[in-house]
Amino acid sequence: MLTRRKTWLAALAVAMLVGGLVPAHASATDKASATDKAAATDTAHDRERDLAAFTRILKQQEDAWATEDGTAFAATFTVDADLVTFNGDYLVTRQGIAEGMQYAFDNYIPASRIVMLDEHVRFLEPDLAIIVRTSCIIEGDDETCRSGSHSRNTNVLHKGHGGWLQTSFQNTRIQPLP
Repeated sequence: MLTRRKTWLAALAVAMLVGGLVPAHASATDKASATDKAAATDTAHDRERDLAAFTRILKQQEDAWATEDGTAFAATFTVDADLVTFNGDYLVTRQGIAEGMQYAFDNYIPASRIVMLDEHVRFLEPDLAIIVRTSCIIEGDDETCRSGSHSRNTNVLHKGHGGWLQTSFQNTRIQPLP
């Protein structure tokens, strides 16, 4: 992919030179700068698409939580993913996450919805990102977070052939020190 991008950028630079968009007397630095700007624009567009994918994944999880659907919740994860719940349960594989979440929905989690309060996205590689989010649970028709429901979770996402999916998720209940 990177080789194709470099080839494409080189071809674009030549076309710009031949087409008069870059003066023939332009220095190598000027030409490199034009190539760098094109690459930066591509990267910015890639990041916008990545962030939109992260938003879709979060929305899918929020919807699955609201409908208490463990399978739909787990569908946002890779097949070999893992998840640590707020109470320390360790769920392994997409199937294990689906079963564990469904058990929690059926037995412990009241009808509620997740609300994301803030997030910080960090790309480690073009195909690997870490998102740290703060969220809370809102029950029924309430409009405010349930007391004691604030949590911070760390999501590790990987971009594969099928797009972005979570590969690991750690959820920690926020409990201020006394």
